Amino acid sequence: MNELISNMISGFSVALSPMNILLLLIGAFIGMVVGIIPGFGASAGIAILLPLTLSLEPTGAIIMLAGIYYGSQYGGATTSILINTPGDSAAVASTFDGYPLTLQGKAGKALITQAIASFVGGTIGVILIFTLAPAFAKVALKFGPPEYFMLMMMGLLTLIWMTDDSKVKGFISAMIGLAVATVGVDVITGAQRYTFGSPQLISGISFIPVTIGLFGIGELLYRIYMGSHKDEKLENLDLSIMNKSTWPSVKELLAAKFTFIRGSIIGFVTGVLPGAGATIASFFAYSIEKKVSKEPQKFGKGHLPGLIAPETANNGATSGAMVPLLTLGIPGSASTAILLGAFLMYGLQPGPLLMIERPDFAWGIISSMYLGNAILLIINIVAIPVFLMIVKLPYRFIIPVIIALCLIGTYSLNNSLIETWILLIFGVIGFFMKLYGYSPAALVLALVLGPMAENTLRQSLIMSETGMGIFLSRPVSLLFLSLIVLIVVYPFMKKLFTRRIA
Repeated sequence: MNELISNMISGFSVALSPMNILLLLIGAFIGMVVGIIPGFGASAGIAILLPLTLSLEPTGAIIMLAGIYYGSQYGGATTSILINTPGDSAAVASTFDGYPLTLQGKAGKALITQAIASFVGGTIGVILIFTLAPAFAKVALKFGPPEYFMLMMMGLLTLIWMTDDSKVKGFISAMIGLAVATVGVDVITGAQRYTFGSPQLISGISFIPVTIGLFGIGELLYRIYMGSHKDEKLENLDLSIMNKSTWPSVKELLAAKFTFIRGSIIGFVTGVLPGAGATIASFFAYSIEKKVSKEPQKFGKGHLPGLIAPETANNGATSGAMVPLLTLGIPGSASTAILLGAFLMYGLQPGPLLMIERPDFAWGIISSMYLGNAILLIINIVAIPVFLMIVKLPYRFIIPVIIALCLIGTYSLNNSLIETWILLIFGVIGFFMKLYGYSPAALVLALVLGPMAENTLRQSLIMSETGMGIFLSRPVSLLFLSLIVLIVVYPFMKKLFTRRIA
């Protein structure tokens, strides 16, 4: 305990220096802005701004870049809530209940709840870094391909949880996502698959244009088809944060207290595992929350816990992803991979010795994350009137702006016309999926998990001498397999038990 307190005091003494606070403010604000731009995301923001930090002192530079990283999680949910267009894939789950709240005239309440949830998730994540980083690093170090494959399978099972209304359509949506995920190079044999001779498809189809197409362009086409673009404005929408009805009540927040805790812990644990990331964390949290809720029928219709769960999770995951980066030198996400490059650029080698040789740096970065979350909470709430002005505009004015943001955000990632065409194609696909009741979210999640599941399965079989038996011979993978069986069998057992009682 004394060591923990000493580390916290050391960290905050570094983070609270005037220059570091200024850099933190700049980074957090930039992160929020790049998160709002559809398709841009933290990875692109960090990569573009990395050269600008070369003249800065290493601690201040990393604090600013880390601010961009977790600040983007706040901004990414803003467009999810207001216009149903996620800033990045980690904010996809926030559209499920965030956007319906906007349609009900509760955009202000949704944005404030999102800001509070993000702050709580980030704060709990930082506390867990201080207390559990060494233990989590040891566990993550023992993970091999079999464990990761089982983790991916659990992630794919959330597709079943999210599509209770039509599991068949959810399954078909997932199969489409898995099919899209096969495009590119086979990492085992090196053979090209479904690239049709295009060098730009060798690296596969990115989930970013697919996500923006399905949730951005697809939603626009659906709204136009349904005639929503003729509405001049949303009624009962108050821009003032001084209005009591704009804020979630204390009763509503207290009722969701376990949602805050569950989402934060799920996000942190998922973030610790390299490659899992905030996207998987947000889907996990949403699915679990829907399963444990006493009112699952309210999810997807503007239910606050349905917004709180993914928002606490994706911010908790950004904290969790820093654990393998700082303690093992292993990036847990695309953004932390870029941060790893920044560490090396400044002559810092992340790993077990970092906290021994440079404790001021390591704990300063961690402490700055708490301060950054507090700053972002204030910025997000104060800026709500500006955000809400978007939805007060006639929809016919918003449509071209959204399309322009989607196109610019997609093209600017890799300056690729093919990815822009992919965006438009999946925009049309998203329209028909929404029209006929299929699940764009299931498609996106399968696209994200598919390549990782395939690669880890094949790696597991290559290293195995007993074929599929490798998943039974390793304790952690066996634990995950048991959970998977339980998840699959539970709905049938529940129905059988209910019938017997009846």
